[in-house]
Amino acid sequence: MYQENAQTNDYREQFRIYKAEQRKKKIKKLFKDIKRGKYVYLLMIPGILYFIIFKYIPIYGLQIAFKKFSYQGSFTSGEWIGLKNFYDLWEAPEFWRAFKNTIVISFMRIALGFPVPIILAILINEISLTKYKRVIQTVLTFPHFLSWIVIGGIAFNLLANQGAVNNFLELIGLHRVNFLMNPASFRYILVYSGVWKEAGWSSIIYLAVITSIDPALYEAATVDGANRYQKMWHITWAGMKSMVLLMLIMNIGHVIEGNFLQVYFLYNPVVYSTGDIIDTYVYRLTFERGVDFSFTTAVGLFKGVINLVMLMTANTFASKYSGQRRGIL
Repeated sequence: MYQENAQTNDYREQFRIYKAEQRKKKIKKLFKDIKRGKYVYLLMIPGILYFIIFKYIPIYGLQIAFKKFSYQGSFTSGEWIGLKNFYDLWEAPEFWRAFKNTIVISFMRIALGFPVPIILAILINEISLTKYKRVIQTVLTFPHFLSWIVIGGIAFNLLANQGAVNNFLELIGLHRVNFLMNPASFRYILVYSGVWKEAGWSSIIYLAVITSIDPALYEAATVDGANRYQKMWHITWAGMKSMVLLMLIMNIGHVIEGNFLQVYFLYNPVVYSTGDIIDTYVYRLTFERGVDFSFTTAVGLFKGVINLVMLMTANTFASKYSGQRRGIL
């Protein structure tokens, strides 16, 4: 018995030594990789710092969602009130209106706007003239660099009661429609102004994926008698499908993010019923009705939890669709 125990202890000691050696090898390999790609890691530092400073450190402040915020003392010294802010959130009808609008607008963006850059990328890829292709890409990408203040001014000049569109409607004998003050049309204005601004820019990533597809596949398909549409479906689309799925998951993961600047510069009290989102609701609570950082932090925490649930749900469906055990993330 004593010999068996001694032998077992020897095996354990050998296994411990083996694991320690493997750990040292992994650490040594890690430092070698870092040294070999040191310039790449240096380029990553600003991005890493951004996420640490603006994404991870603020997590510490989420505790005020469970406290009564006071300007006296530090922000962590408030009275502990538990879930009271969340109860108040649950009973606030304006919040649920904003929550509903945020969800509806976000899914409208996905349904009506998400396919546009994919289609643009496929169509641009089919253009054979290089110069013309570059001109098209430049024209479609340019709106991305305009701020929402500028786009809000353009929308006002086009769609307001005295705007260009209404002047044209009157010219052809139709009635004027103030689109920006019409709750029924406001959501579509948000969706399509966002598509106009970002579709060209978003198509760049899909074009990059398309250019990585082996040209020999197209040549082989041509030899086999495939027409242009068959090559687009069986080669181009098949090659970019995984990236489309990844981008879809990322969009769903930000479904509660309603693009505050866009809505803020386009909406008005008349369209609150269909255009007020969570971010603009929090903004009004914070800067127009009096400061209540505890309640608005509770709203932000609620947003984060919903985003996490949507992201994990989308990733689960993606794993089933793609056949991968862990999905895309």
